[in-house]
Amino acid sequence: MPIIAPQPSLKQLKYFVAVAQNLNFRRASHILHISQPTLTNQIMKLEEGLGLTLFERSRNGTMLSPEGRELLKHAEHLLQTMTEFQNVARELSQGPKTTFKLGIPPTLGPYLLPFVLPQLHQLYDKLKFYVRESAPSELYTGLYKGDYDLIISPFSSLPDDFVTEPLFTEPLKLVLSSEHPMSKDLLIEPRHLKGQTILTLEDKHHFHHQVLDICNELGAVLQQDYEGTSLDTLRQMVVMGMGAAFLPGLYVHSEMHVPESLHVCEIKDKPILRQHALAWRNTSPSRVFFRELADRFRRIIKARLSHVVEVHIP
Repeated sequence: MPIIAPQPSLKQLKYFVAVAQNLNFRRASHILHISQPTLTNQIMKLEEGLGLTLFERSRNGTMLSPEGRELLKHAEHLLQTMTEFQNVARELSQGPKTTFKLGIPPTLGPYLLPFVLPQLHQLYDKLKFYVRESAPSELYTGLYKGDYDLIISPFSSLPDDFVTEPLFTEPLKLVLSSEHPMSKDLLIEPRHLKGQTILTLEDKHHFHHQVLDICNELGAVLQQDYEGTSLDTLRQMVVMGMGAAFLPGLYVHSEMHVPESLHVCEIKDKPILRQHALAWRNTSPSRVFFRELADRFRRIIKARLSHVVEVHIP
């Protein structure tokens, strides 16, 4: 009788993907919380069962073999399918009484979620969110990979293959030092921004690129030698007179009740806005509930923050 090779286990496939993504057994074992000998032994068993060499090992490091490269995408697909299977089972057994992984940009999360999550908890007392902040591009990658169940992100930059529900539109406010010549005006003529130095965040943030577009349109100068790492850092740079900055309306509302030598204004006849949306994978087993959740988000935001942002409820 022919010898039937053992089927790869999901654990072995998980180990294979971890090593393939890191190309380092020590680092992969640390991420997986197992010992390096255990990881090495499981990879060897997987290779033996498949009759293939998945990795090329040398003094210079570890790399995928041609066969390993070909199998990696299939292993990732199988793991993603199993994650979806587990999510469906969880949703069928628990409904919304579970924990969802929510991703949100750091320029939004701290200034929005404190107004929303307490009321959501009152509506769904068993519902919990594990919240992580990251730049939008990293949120998209994480949503694809299953690191997040849903994300809140700028609507204009969301990939087309996610399901999206617009939530609200947020204005960007122009913030100047109180010593700035234009600090006496609540409305600034667009032409007066020409040649003005504008500060912004690092370019990994979607917010950076929106401010860059504004500067190009108005003839302002984006200061790229001293980019802020956070909105708080940006505010302090404005206080020190290093330039002006566009700050999100929710941040201004949440953090600038008593301005520190700052003046908040807008550009005359030129509202500058960013639209936020809730997004999830179109294969998510919770997609029906997520649409309900988007409507809850909108209604809570409208009730609590309509003086700061604009919400359109369908």
